[in-house]
Amino acid sequence: MNNEPFEPRIVAFFCNWCTYTAADLAGVSRLKYAPNTRVIRVMCSGRIDPQFILTALAKGADGVLIGGCHPNDCHYAEGNYKMLRRFQLLKRLLQDFGVEESRVRLEWISAAEGDKVKSVINEMTEQLRALGPLGMPAKFAAWDQEVEELQHQVDEASETEAAHA
Repeated sequence: MNNEPFEPRIVAFFCNWCTYTAADLAGVSRLKYAPNTRVIRVMCSGRIDPQFILTALAKGADGVLIGGCHPNDCHYAEGNYKMLRRFQLLKRLLQDFGVEESRVRLEWISAAEGDKVKSVINEMTEQLRALGPLGMPAKFAAWDQEVEELQHQVDEASETEAAHA
């Protein structure tokens, strides 16, 4: 049995102009935050396809953090509003999948808010530790097994029906 505490894996999609710059500021300022996050820089939070988030979770991330410019401060005028609309729809979809809402988070973080990057990452890491692993790859394996069993039952029923016809 593994006695090591669970360490969540977080994938972060950060806007190039604000949140990514704030993460850089946090690093240069030597602010201490959990090393659980892997940052992917995007030009704008509005360019994040919800499929990116679903793929990150499906491939083993325990949580996803999205960081963008504050409202009315987007370098692409309305990109962050586009992300906000997508995020609201994504939350509904994740709820249908049984994924806890706190596993995916959207934060507005300006380039000058390195301390906010630190606090958000630390807070999210603690929340995910409390929730435990998401384990989507294992869930997919179980779902695949269920589908195979269902297919077997359908095949048997079809064979029985064909034999009686």
